[in-house]
Amino acid sequence: MILSLNVQILRRLKIWVSTFFLLFFSSLGFASDWPQELKGDQGTIVIYQPQPEKLQGNILTGRAAMQLELKDNPSPIFGVFWFSSTIQTDRDTNSVVMSDLKVTKVGWPDSKEEGEKKFTDFVEAQLANSSFTASLSKLTASLSSAEKIKSSLDNIKNDPPIILFEQVLSVLLTYDGKAIFRDIENSNYQRALNTPLTVVKTKNQETYYLTSGHLWYQASNAKGPWKFIPNPPADLEALIPEGEVEGDSPQVVSAPNIITATEPTELVVSDGTPKWSSLAGGKLLYVENTETPWLRELSSGKMYLLLSGRWFSSKTEQGPWVFVRADKLPKSFKDIPPESAIGGLRTSVAGTDEAEQAVLDAQIPQTAAIKRSEAKLTVNYDGEPNFKKIEETEVEYAVNTSAQVLKIASKYYAVDNGVWFVSSSPKGPWKVADNIPKEAIAQIPPSSPMYNTTYVTVYDSTPDVVYVGYTPGYMWSYPYYGVPIYGTGWYYPPYYVGGWYYPRPPTWGLHVGYNPWTGWNVGVSWGSPFFRVGVVWGGGYHHHPRPCCGRYYGGGYRGGVNINVQGNVNIGNSVSITNRGQARNKMARTYPNRNVGNGSHRNRSNNLYNQGVNKKRNAIKQPSTGQINRAKISPKRANNVYADKKGGLARHENGQWQNRSNKNWKTVPSQGGVNSSTRPSQKPSHQLPRTTQPRTNQPSTMQRPNNRSFDHKTMNRDLHGRQMGNMSRGGHQSMGNARRGR
Repeated sequence: MILSLNVQILRRLKIWVSTFFLLFFSSLGFASDWPQELKGDQGTIVIYQPQPEKLQGNILTGRAAMQLELKDNPSPIFGVFWFSSTIQTDRDTNSVVMSDLKVTKVGWPDSKEEGEKKFTDFVEAQLANSSFTASLSKLTASLSSAEKIKSSLDNIKNDPPIILFEQVLSVLLTYDGKAIFRDIENSNYQRALNTPLTVVKTKNQETYYLTSGHLWYQASNAKGPWKFIPNPPADLEALIPEGEVEGDSPQVVSAPNIITATEPTELVVSDGTPKWSSLAGGKLLYVENTETPWLRELSSGKMYLLLSGRWFSSKTEQGPWVFVRADKLPKSFKDIPPESAIGGLRTSVAGTDEAEQAVLDAQIPQTAAIKRSEAKLTVNYDGEPNFKKIEETEVEYAVNTSAQVLKIASKYYAVDNGVWFVSSSPKGPWKVADNIPKEAIAQIPPSSPMYNTTYVTVYDSTPDVVYVGYTPGYMWSYPYYGVPIYGTGWYYPPYYVGGWYYPRPPTWGLHVGYNPWTGWNVGVSWGSPFFRVGVVWGGGYHHHPRPCCGRYYGGGYRGGVNINVQGNVNIGNSVSITNRGQARNKMARTYPNRNVGNGSHRNRSNNLYNQGVNKKRNAIKQPSTGQINRAKISPKRANNVYADKKGGLARHENGQWQNRSNKNWKTVPSQGGVNSSTRPSQKPSHQLPRTTQPRTNQPSTMQRPNNRSFDHKTMNRDLHGRQMGNMSRGGHQSMGNARRGR
């Protein structure tokens, strides 16, 4: 067996780490992307930031306030329009393009009935072939006032793994079951197939070696105990690829202990006796000399650990440890200061702004237009295709291939890097699928290793192009009771055939943590070189990538965790318990040759469709023919005008709400803080006074009723969502400051 790990399999782990990291820095480029203007022969339409109402697939529906500036009218005319549009997203550039706009309803609170048709016709004409480019993170934030995820995923497994505690620096060596070794060609050694670290055995001897590329260990059993050795065998040391294991990884001066596990396990390490520090007004304590989120609530005496986005509690380290939903945590967790040493944990506390943004991001698809002529797929099997039925579904999946192949109603469907393919034979030929059996695929439960395919979609197609997309669930990251979690919690047994090992994505054992600035992280700082050399040096992984296991070491929200052999991603850089400033400093220390503060990581792709050879499949954007009316940013205007659900207009000026009435702005009596609310009108929002019913394929027009009640709750929510989008990813703004929007 040649010493080579399918780097493609593990490299994809960078997608979501890089995504969040990129969004954090690139969001500055869209600091003033609303309002936007469309110019026509009669004047200018100013469109304020849309207020989404629903996102289904790649179709966004919502409403937007607008300002009409006609050449023959010195006074601006304010209005509202409801729309549906197609969105195209790119996480590499943190951008979203809204196009194919269809106006479904128009309202003119400022107009008289006889002027409405003229205004509406002009707006229809300008919006019909328009497009708007804006910040993806702003769209995510504004969805906070749109339709929420109504229920968390069913059948997610939250049983705790084995939890071990050590008070000296230690690295967890995990085998997926009993250690399995295969020969390394042209050597006297064998390599362990079923571990992410590098474990080598001398042929015909019970002598085992483990390395970080810098440190070497020896044992007489695959499970240890492991002993540090200064001088490994020269022929073994020579097998490591030169120049690949150092990279930017922080090197460990002293040799950490090696802890071995063959079952789902998490290792909590403190550098000496745990040092407890006070936080949140004395209600919480946290351990400061560990890279695992480890807290204690003083009132109950319970300890809390955060592992793979899940909270577990116990009175003692010995357990038993019990899963605690993020929306059932003690109230004091919401009081963790964002600027504190553990401010990053707020993303894993339901009800915080940081958690809300992370969960909402899970609704946003990454989209692409795929050229049929360039999208190719070859599926290799070990022997004849072998399919296994997924219980309680109509679906079977291939077990002896690294590809994700499904058999449904005598047809075969495969997902490759976010694109569906179809064939009448399991061996092909394969072509890009125009449509897929969504109902059957949706039946696949989290207990199946094919579950992530349910998050890849086909939207539309033409004779030349197929429009596709995926959401973070494809990268094994899911919203769960108000927070992002990693992994389904289910154990997927690996598949062995011959000398090949097909790993399944694990939830436990890789010290996976999340924060809103760098996304999902894997490993610990002193464990980084061990993970890195395990990737670079290779193992028994099959030479055809299994897309599901591209996230074998991590997963995605807004994005996936990656172990990247070129040293430019977040492996072993545990920043899941830190604040934004500390996260940036850690990234800078981990990557000393890179300018993390100025967004230099933008050359790294966070979009699966833009990675490596995948880019060749993407349809090249056609040059403009002049038919698309691209809106332009209007940076000198304040983005502070909103449309309510009834067609009325409001403006937030100097910390106060103003109503548009009789062509003037009038201050609305204060109802307290931004989150305060009055009882909303009991009249359903769809019952609008004097509304012209929509004509066929035409928008309707309506006028705002006089003396309407002001819905503080809804408008404050829209205001808050817009302001959250103006902040850096993972930022926090107090409600008092939020009141001072323009």
